[in-house]
Amino acid sequence: MVGRVRGGRGGGGRGDGVLELTEAHRFANRPVRTNGTLHWDVLALYRGVLDGLRRAGELAGRPPASVGIDSWAVDYGLLDATGALLGNPVHYRDSRTDGVAERVAGVLPRAELYAATGLQELPFNTVYQLTAAQGGPALEAARRLLLVPDLFAYWLTGVAGTELTNASTTQLIDPRTRDWSRPVAERLGIDLGLFAPLRGPGDPAGELLPEVLAETGLEGPVPVTAVGSHDTASAVVAVPASGPRFAYIATGTWSLAGMELDAPVLTEDSRRANFTNELGVDGTVRFLRNVMGLWLLQECLRDWEAAGHPQDLGQLLDEAAKLPLLRQVVDAGDPEFLAPGRMPERIAAACRRTGQPAPETPAEYTRCVVDSLALAHRRAVDDARRLSGRDVDVVHIVGGGAQNALLCRMTAEACGLPVVAGPAEAAALGNVLVQARAAGAVQGELPQLRGLLRSTQPLVRYDPSGDLGPWARAAARLRPPA
Repeated sequence: MVGRVRGGRGGGGRGDGVLELTEAHRFANRPVRTNGTLHWDVLALYRGVLDGLRRAGELAGRPPASVGIDSWAVDYGLLDATGALLGNPVHYRDSRTDGVAERVAGVLPRAELYAATGLQELPFNTVYQLTAAQGGPALEAARRLLLVPDLFAYWLTGVAGTELTNASTTQLIDPRTRDWSRPVAERLGIDLGLFAPLRGPGDPAGELLPEVLAETGLEGPVPVTAVGSHDTASAVVAVPASGPRFAYIATGTWSLAGMELDAPVLTEDSRRANFTNELGVDGTVRFLRNVMGLWLLQECLRDWEAAGHPQDLGQLLDEAAKLPLLRQVVDAGDPEFLAPGRMPERIAAACRRTGQPAPETPAEYTRCVVDSLALAHRRAVDDARRLSGRDVDVVHIVGGGAQNALLCRMTAEACGLPVVAGPAEAAALGNVLVQARAAGAVQGELPQLRGLLRSTQPLVRYDPSGDLGPWARAAARLRPPA
């Protein structure tokens, strides 16, 4: 994405503020399975980054004023003593971490680990990946570990760093000190010396190397700026909220639903509710729960296409909107849905286990997924309010799901709160805003940056009908019997 940002009078997006985003280049991200392990094809992704930089320069007619990188969380590349990559990073959906959380709990009980790091237990957290890798040749040979966005930044600049918002997803950061939790690392035998120095959003992250300038046709110097390199951290920057009493749902492959707080919530109730305390921009905490998200529908579409029955998503959503509400729902947070493949079959089995009829048509599966996601959003927002002690007046949906009118409308109905949908490219906008502030193009804290978003980005509001009864009854169907 190429962003153009100019603050308004006094900075921060008032008056004549400008915030524009243009897509320069989009490229596929196709994982590859080799020898039974699912990997990211990071060299193909890096090729896409270089092509994007070249195209960005062509569109703007000049080199970018700054480059910022965000990506998904938890995964990493290992480098040897020469800085060479020791194999393609393993995908977080790979099965190598199956059962590892239980092994870790045998060394460091779950309650102690949560009290120290505040992170939701997910089987793919970096701490579990590193535990699974212990004793293997790659980790034994490694001299540096870089999380995925930091790996790309290193290839672009030759400067190694570990950006804080993404580091907080490793389950090795203390959210109170915003630094490494050395006691946790020591208990689990993890060498924190593998990690490059921490840096925060807005910090300089080097300049494009001469070889990168030559490859992309850009003239230097071109600085790289650390942003909220966990894409959700950047997306939350772009939540166009006008006050503190809001919840957000960053939607895409995952739904990350929660609230922005000033301090972590490290209670036992929070741990049992499976809430996470990830670090955000400007000293904030992203208090949220991971929900499986539109991955459920994406996998259904892939399965139908592989079977020779491709579906048009827009048509499916139109057909699903005409079907009865909440005929069947599944738990969208169930780890059963984490791995790729056979998603319609797994959804049908989950419905039968809870005494519900299985969907039969693609439209019925689509309706089931949308209603199930809305129900999971409702639970996450309600739990965030209860656990944080802060009320919510509005729910903001950002990311790709903001374009799904049925999902936004059902989330409003399920939560009993107005939903404001947009922007869809929230991660890119939050990324650009942090870069622009670091460069002096805009001023202010998060409220001022969000004011610029409200004045420049198209937003859609969905108001609930107020009838929460069907949603409460649907939620009861998913509870295990007493």
